[in-house]
Amino acid sequence: MLSTEQETSWLISARQGDQAAFGELVKLHQNAVYNLAYRILGNRVEAEDAAQETFLRAYANLDRYDMARPFRTWLLSITSNFCIDRLRRRRLKWLSIDEPLPPRTLLHSDEPEPEEAVIASERAALVQQLLAELSPDHRAAVVLHYWYDYSYQEIAEMLRTTESAIKSRLFRARQALAAKLIEWQRDRQLADVFEDE
Repeated sequence: MLSTEQETSWLISARQGDQAAFGELVKLHQNAVYNLAYRILGNRVEAEDAAQETFLRAYANLDRYDMARPFRTWLLSITSNFCIDRLRRRRLKWLSIDEPLPPRTLLHSDEPEPEEAVIASERAALVQQLLAELSPDHRAAVVLHYWYDYSYQEIAEMLRTTESAIKSRLFRARQALAAKLIEWQRDRQLADVFEDE
C-alpha cells in the first residue's frame, strides 16, 4: 500500500515540473477518476476522455491545489464538475445506455458461475440505466456518496454547493430511483405474463 509520504513527495515534485512524478499520481488515481466519469457519463469512450481531461486540468492547475486537502478528493472534484458540464452541454439529453459496466479485473481465480455473472451484469446495466435517467447534479451526488462514500460536506465542496443542497439532491434522487425501479419491476412482470401466454 502506498504511503501518504510517497504521494506527498510525488505532489511536491510534480508541482516543480516533474512529469514522471505526476505520471505516478496518474497511475495511482486513474481507476477512481475513470470509474467516476463512467458512472456519471455512462459511456466508456467519454469516460476515457473525461479522465484524460481531468489529469490535464489537474496538471495545469497544480499550483492551485491545496496540499492540506486529499489529492484524490481534488481530482474527483475536477472529474465530477467536468462530467456535469459535459452533460449540460448536451442540453440534458439523456444517455442511451447500450453497454454494460466495464468488466472488473479479478485479482484471484474465483470466477463467478455463468448464471451469477449474467445476473450481476444485468443488475449493473440496470443501475447504470437508472443513473442515466437522473439529472447530472443528482447523478454526481449519488455516485460520490454511494460509490465513493464521500460525506455531504465533501460532496458540497466538490460540486460547489451547500450541504443542504446535497442532502436534498440525494433525497430526490433516491425517490426517483425507487420510482424507476418499481416501474421497471412492474414492466418486467408484465412481460413475463405475456411471455407465458
